[in-house]
Amino acid sequence: MDNNDTVCLLQECDAGTKMAVASIDETIEKIQNDKLKSILTDSREEHLKLGDEIHTLLTKHGGMYKEPGAIAKGMSWIKTNVMLGLDESDKTVASLITDGCDMGIKSLQKYLNEYENADHISKGIGKKLISIEEKLSKELRDYL
Repeated sequence: MDNNDTVCLLQECDAGTKMAVASIDETIEKIQNDKLKSILTDSREEHLKLGDEIHTLLTKHGGMYKEPGAIAKGMSWIKTNVMLGLDESDKTVASLITDGCDMGIKSLQKYLNEYENADHISKGIGKKLISIEEKLSKELRDYL
């Protein structure tokens, strides 16, 4: 186990949960379908709960919280607002969130590989976050 790898992996997971919550917050008011809104609300809560676990672990390991990168946040904001400006539908929201899930899964798997010496608890957190993203992506397929 390498404490630096552990902290780095936890920081990336922290940024990922924050990015997911921000994306949901940015789109949820546009949703018309109550079931879709419920799916996103539930996923938001899962991300927040996992974020709290991550913060506890970061504190334990002496790490700092991490915000999503400014470029990633900016690009996400632009894409979301352009797409919703063109088509403010549930289908567009589902597509945007699914794209975000796919990018999150890819990034998290990369970080799991990169920080291979992280402790097993932190690796479990990364895998749990991937699982949350995969579940959300699957649930949104009916709305694409």
